[in-house]
Amino acid sequence: MSSTEQSLPKSSTKKEEYTIKNCIVDILVAVIAGLIVSVAYYFFQNSNNFAPGGVGGLATMTYHFAKVDIPWAYFMMAFNIPIFILVTIFVNKKLGIFLIIYMLVQSFGTMLWEAVGFKPYCASVNGQDFEIVFACIATGVISGFGFSVMLRHFGASGGTYAISALIKRANPALNIAYVSFLMDSSVVGIAFFVYGMKVTPVICTLINLFIANVVVDNLLSGLKVGYKFEIVTDNPEELSAELIEKLHHGVTEVRVEGMYSHTEKFMVICIIRKKQIGEMMKIIKRYPGSFANYSKVNEVFGRFRK
Repeated sequence: MSSTEQSLPKSSTKKEEYTIKNCIVDILVAVIAGLIVSVAYYFFQNSNNFAPGGVGGLATMTYHFAKVDIPWAYFMMAFNIPIFILVTIFVNKKLGIFLIIYMLVQSFGTMLWEAVGFKPYCASVNGQDFEIVFACIATGVISGFGFSVMLRHFGASGGTYAISALIKRANPALNIAYVSFLMDSSVVGIAFFVYGMKVTPVICTLINLFIANVVVDNLLSGLKVGYKFEIVTDNPEELSAELIEKLHHGVTEVRVEGMYSHTEKFMVICIIRKKQIGEMMKIIKRYPGSFANYSKVNEVFGRFRK
């Protein structure tokens, strides 16, 4: 047996058991995410006549077009839950079940807020058209936060993902990135006709989609953001000592060779916080001949000082 094989922990090959505690955590995450999204939909979106993206957008526009005395929540469930059932059967049983829980909470959550007596934000009440932008921003921020909770924990947040997963299973070679784009594009296009051929609902849908995606991207990219500096220098010992003393972060030294001069140099690697970039620049400038570059690190794990 090789030394590498001997160093592997025994638990590395053991399948992680799914405990009752894991199940409770998963249920709580699905419920919390569903409630967060329901706040966005009830208080800001449904009362101002614009649609979210994906399958939810199609359900919302169908509800608006039908003009029937049936709660919006039933349209959301009618559009999404059949897709989640298919995911449960053909893709991932556990994921499908929690997506169904998430959608039920999201849908009935809007009915809960109404039953309690909370009043939604209606931009038209004050007669100012520009105020609907506030509703778009609020919907995008709040729903984006709810989506990111689901995506971070389950890797899925709604009907568009479910459709993509089903299509991917049927045709693994297909680029499913187009599915999300087509779903959102169709919602934006249909919104023009459903909401009385007005441009405002289309713009509102676009703003909502854009902000929600920005929020999701930023939250998924990680809250523990850092910046990795790679510094090629002739004075690794002095530079490393100063970085450790003043920035209080660990430093890694790597031997490198310049291909132009074929001389041996040293590369010092250090990950710091954003607020320390200025101090890092000052330190590097004190070592003439050093070359440095830095890049953003989305997540930092392990023993990393804040």
